Amino acid sequence: MKFRLLVIDDEKNIREGLAEHLRDDGYEVICAENGEEGWSFFNSVDIDLIITDLKMPGLGGEELMKRILSQVPAFPIIVLTGHGTVENAVASMRDGAWDFLTKPVDLDHLSLKIKRALDNRELVFQHRRMEEELERKKQFKSIIGNSRNIREIFDTINKVSSTKASIMITGESGVGKELVANAIHELSGRKDKPLIKVHCAALSSTLLESELFGHEKGAFTGALTQRRGRFELASGGTLFLDEIGEIDQNIQIKLLRVLQEKKFERVGGEKTVEVDVRIIAATNKDLKTEIEKGNFREDLYFRLNVVNIHVPSLRERKDDIPLLAASFLKEFAQENAKKIDAIHEKARSRLYAYDWPGNIRELRNCIESAVVMCQSNIITVDDLPPAFRSVSEDGWINIKLGSNMADCEKSIIRETLSHCQGNKSKAADVLEIGRKTLLRKLAEYDLEGQE
Repeated sequence: MKFRLLVIDDEKNIREGLAEHLRDDGYEVICAENGEEGWSFFNSVDIDLIITDLKMPGLGGEELMKRILSQVPAFPIIVLTGHGTVENAVASMRDGAWDFLTKPVDLDHLSLKIKRALDNRELVFQHRRMEEELERKKQFKSIIGNSRNIREIFDTINKVSSTKASIMITGESGVGKELVANAIHELSGRKDKPLIKVHCAALSSTLLESELFGHEKGAFTGALTQRRGRFELASGGTLFLDEIGEIDQNIQIKLLRVLQEKKFERVGGEKTVEVDVRIIAATNKDLKTEIEKGNFREDLYFRLNVVNIHVPSLRERKDDIPLLAASFLKEFAQENAKKIDAIHEKARSRLYAYDWPGNIRELRNCIESAVVMCQSNIITVDDLPPAFRSVSEDGWINIKLGSNMADCEKSIIRETLSHCQGNKSKAADVLEIGRKTLLRKLAEYDLEGQE
C-alpha cells in the first residue's frame, strides 16, 4: 500500500524539495502552497499524513491543524517551524500535532518521524477495527472471538438457547464457561427470569445441600428460620452449577431426582416443592474418567450432558487474542483514565507466542498490568509483565496488513528457512511442499542465499 502525504508550505523551494525527497522514499505526495489549499485537498483527497509549515499567510498551520483534528481526532500532522517559533511548535504538540521539526529540515530525521507516525496510525486503525468487530459481537454478551472454534460455539448457543435441554459446558479453568452460560440464558425465553449461579467447589457437602435445596427451621444447628434454596429462587429461570464435578454422591442422587421429576424436599422438610428450572452445568474435569473412578454417577452425567459445549483453551484459539486484548485494553484504559490507542505489533507477537496456561483470565490480568504500566498511547513490550518480556517469538511470522500474496509467501518461506537453520529439505517438509518447488520459489524470490 502506497501512503499519500500532503506537504503544505508557502516557500516553493522547501515545498518541492520535501516532495522530491518523500517521493524517493516511496510515498505519493501532494503539495499545497497555503493553508486554504491544504484544507481543500484534505477534504477532497484521501490523505494519510500532513506536513505543514506553522507560519503562513492567510490560514496558518495552527488554525489548519485545529480544523483537521476537530474533524479527524489523532490524524498524524508533522509541523515545520523556524528556530524563533519553537515555542509555538511545542504548543501545537499540546494541541494534538504528532511531532515537529525546525527548519532547515533534516530529511533523514523527517523520514524517521513520518515512518513512526504512519506505523502508529496503522496500529490505531487496526485497534478501531477491533472495537468495531467487538460491537458486532454484542449479542453474545462478553464472549469475544471470531475464530472457527468460537463461531461454532455461537452457532450452538443459538440452536440450544430456546430449548429446555440441560447443557454441560466443559473446558479448562479460565476459558469463559460462565460467559457461555450467561449467553444461553440471555438468548432464551427465560431471560426475564433469574439466572442463579452456584460454585459447587466453594461449599462443603452439608452447606451445598442447603444452598441448593433450602432447609426448614430447626433442620440443623443454626437453622433458625426456613430458607429457600437456589432451585426455588431460580424457578422459571436458569440455574448454573459451576464445577459440577466436585459434588458428592449424596447430592448427586438428590440432583438426579430434581432433573427427572422437577421436585424435591428442603433439608429437614417433608413438603414436596415443585420447580421449573433449566440446568446449565460446567466443569474442568473429565467426567467420564470420574465415572470410571466411581466419583460421578453415570445416570446423572447423561441427564446433565444432553448438549455439550466445549470451550477451547486460549492456546487453541490464538486468532482471538487481538479481539480479546482490544476489549480488555478499552476496559482498563477507561477504568484508569488513560488514553491508550493500541498494542504495538512486537508486544502482540509476545502475546501470540505465549502458551497461556491461565487462559483468558490470565490474558485479562496481563492487559490490565500493561495498561497500568504504560506511559504513552501505545502498549509496548516493556509495558508487559516480566514473564511476557522474555517470551521467545520463534514460530510466529508478522506480516504487515496490506501485503500482497507474493510478499506474504516470500516472508513465510524466508522465516521458515531461517527457523530450520537453512535446511531446505526440512523447510519444505514444514511448508508441506516438494523440495523442488521450494528451490524454484527461492530462485523466484531471490532467496537462494538465505540461511
